[in-house]
Amino acid sequence: MNMPLKIPENHPRADSLRIRERLVEAFEQGAVARAGLIAHGRGEAFDYLLGEQTNQPAKEAIRAAAALLLTAKKPVISVNGNFVALTPKEIVSLSKSAKAEIEVNIFYRTLEREKIIKSLLERVGATRVLGVDEVNSTCIPELGSERRRVSSDGIFLADVVLVPLEDGDRTEALIMMGKKVIAIDLNPLSRTSTKATITIVDNVVRAMPKLISEVETLRSTEVTDLTVIAEQFNNKANLNKSLTYIVERLMELAG
Repeated sequence: MNMPLKIPENHPRADSLRIRERLVEAFEQGAVARAGLIAHGRGEAFDYLLGEQTNQPAKEAIRAAAALLLTAKKPVISVNGNFVALTPKEIVSLSKSAKAEIEVNIFYRTLEREKIIKSLLERVGATRVLGVDEVNSTCIPELGSERRRVSSDGIFLADVVLVPLEDGDRTEALIMMGKKVIAIDLNPLSRTSTKATITIVDNVVRAMPKLISEVETLRSTEVTDLTVIAEQFNNKANLNKSLTYIVERLMELAG
């Protein structure tokens, strides 16, 4: 096992390096798959393009996502190794705030990884984690990967599923099942982003605390008003705003 990296507080990439170290630690624990490290690097590149900050389109998506979670009859937070490595406390907090189930659903599936991810969540207060060695499981139609296997009490029955750091085929399959999908994806061009009901183009470490805060802010809002907020959100238009933001930022930097 590698020795933890000592990151100087004044290092210009301190936050980014801390995130990398958390992923490496989770990889060594067995929670993060090897391919998950590659996926993080790809996401980090898009975060550079966004200026590593939550922009206005992302804030609008976060508000719509909070409204959708609060109006859901059975919301579920789908988690994988990277998501749990980066925001375990936030996952549990959002689960409680939005009254959402937590379900482990991973592409590189092994029982050992499922148990490790569940353990990491339990350490920070999760009392119920679905999707781990379940006898009572079922399959998502039209999906061939290991992510097709879901809990009969969780994702299969959900009307709204939060799927950060997602692969696009499952997002598309969930939509085909009639579910609404909230994605958190740094890549506004990905199939996940374009197929989801609501896509938050942001880093999960920034988006999750803001999503929790927005859920708490909107909690006292009338259901009819929450429904309007969620239904008026146009994902395609919002993704276009994100792309425009990136283009304009790059032009400014180049100019």
